[in-house]
Amino acid sequence: MDFELNEDQQQIKRSIREFAEAEIKPHVLDWDESQRFPIELLPQLAKLGLTGVLFPEEYGGAGMGYVEYATIIEELARVDPSVALSVAAHNSLAGGHIYIGASEAQKKQYLTPLARGEYLGAWGLTEPSSGSDASSMRTTAVKKNGEWVLNGSKNFITNASLAKTTVALAISDRAAGTHGISAFIVDANTKGYSIAKKENKLGMRASDTASIAFDDCRVPNENLIGEAGQGFIQAMRVLDGGRISIAALAVGTAQGAFEAALRYAKERYQFGKPISEFQAIQFKLSDMATQIDAARLLTYRAAAMKDAGKLTTRESSMAKLYASEVSVRASEEAIQIHGGYGFIKDYPVEKYWRDSKLLTIGEGTSEVQRVVIARQILKS
Repeated sequence: MDFELNEDQQQIKRSIREFAEAEIKPHVLDWDESQRFPIELLPQLAKLGLTGVLFPEEYGGAGMGYVEYATIIEELARVDPSVALSVAAHNSLAGGHIYIGASEAQKKQYLTPLARGEYLGAWGLTEPSSGSDASSMRTTAVKKNGEWVLNGSKNFITNASLAKTTVALAISDRAAGTHGISAFIVDANTKGYSIAKKENKLGMRASDTASIAFDDCRVPNENLIGEAGQGFIQAMRVLDGGRISIAALAVGTAQGAFEAALRYAKERYQFGKPISEFQAIQFKLSDMATQIDAARLLTYRAAAMKDAGKLTTRESSMAKLYASEVSVRASEEAIQIHGGYGFIKDYPVEKYWRDSKLLTIGEGTSEVQRVVIARQILKS
């Protein structure tokens, strides 16, 4: 059992850290304040292979594994969780669904430009009335004259305003329950497809989040992913991988907050000495470091299992649950260590804290993760 990244993986970690420090860090506050995803960064992300991390070279991807992917997302999140979130949604959700369930022709047509970073992708599962209960979605897909007509809406969709390709899930047979949900590849230029609302968020503000509306949106039958009724099953497979990326994102967010708190504790003097010399601060830093390491190990275990072709439903949920909650705690403690300075935007920890909360909600709330884990351990 090896707990260390190999030489190639360490090189990937270093290169992404250098990129994030040089190209992302100077702009983090501006992008957050303006609530703007830096689309001009896309060619650089593509050049580094970050728009197609998990996909084979034959589809324009970088051909890496989940361990490398987790490392990349962590390093991006360490500097800006918003950018990491958009990259994760593009890879593991939009591209991931096409890679998992699409035909060879669909992969060549739609996955290849996504992997090459020609444009961003989005994934439409969540709706105004169906969050944790994804099976209660109301968006419908009715087959007419050899094509599918979609009606309904999706909300909280990452990259929605910027994406040219969206994978959307809809009810094609309500009587069949979850076996009546189908997945479709929808081009943003399709008539009846529109962006309804861009969200004004607490955190992750530089990651584009918007609602999508389908109004008699006609999608060719060849854009159905797999067979009709397979969408929900495909989505659960997508989320197994997606939760690894959210866990990695949480680890990176926590790591960034921890490093900021550690630096501040060494520089801030009170009562004639650095506050890092006070046991109360040392205990906080010790707990943060230990919990972040534990979260990272859970994440890498799930990633390594995924690379080995094993089922990771339990392990992905454990990693996502623990890492996301550690991220919130670590960011909050980082603010506490900063005192009043932690509450203002001149210091980075308030942003880590705002960003961290989404990680306990997106791609399955902490409560849903506990349900998933319980089901897995009770049937073993």
